[in-house]
Amino acid sequence: MRHGKKVNHLGRTDSHRKAMMGNMATSLILHKRITTTLAKAKALRGYVEPLLTKSKNDTTHSRRIVFSYLQDKDAVTILFREIAEKIANRPGGYTRIIKMENRLGDNAEMAMIELVDYNTVYGNETGKAEKKSTRRRGGKGKAAAPAAKAAPAATAEVTPADDEAVVEAPAAKAPATAAPVAEAPVAEAPVAETAPQAEETPAAEPEAPKASAENEENAEKGE
Repeated sequence: MRHGKKVNHLGRTDSHRKAMMGNMATSLILHKRITTTLAKAKALRGYVEPLLTKSKNDTTHSRRIVFSYLQDKDAVTILFREIAEKIANRPGGYTRIIKMENRLGDNAEMAMIELVDYNTVYGNETGKAEKKSTRRRGGKGKAAAPAAKAAPAATAEVTPADDEAVVEAPAAKAPATAAPVAEAPVAEAPVAETAPQAEETPAAEPEAPKASAENEENAEKGE
């Protein structure tokens, strides 16, 4: 029974498994990312990360130990010269596994394993550098030009328009307010109509004495 044994043999003998892991680790160091099955990618992560940690200490003893696993001089040279500088400040977690679509032949789970510091898509440092460069290139030049164009345009268009609006508005409203004031006395015709009524009342008053005189004459005749 294999209780407590977590090593995935991957259906291979011990020698075959070690040779396969060494070849996959060499390919990962040379190409920075490889595509394989998910089970092999997980096994390779546990195999190659101790070698990456060992490369931080560039000594002859460390190089000989790494060479005993990789069996490739070019891979050892690249690991200790280039990759060791990239991962110098990273305390572990040098690789990333990204799942992919299953393989068409046997529907096996596929994955891509890559070195974290060599990915330009997920890398934080490269993304920040690109953002700063784009902001500097387009920020000062583009922001200064619209600001210079917008300032004179705003002063040239707003100031005369406001002055004309302020000057013309009262001039246009003054005749309108004066016209109703001039028409108001003319429209008050009832004052003129009351005057003739006052003239008719005195004309009616002289007739009253005539009637009274006629009445007196009739009264005298009757007597």
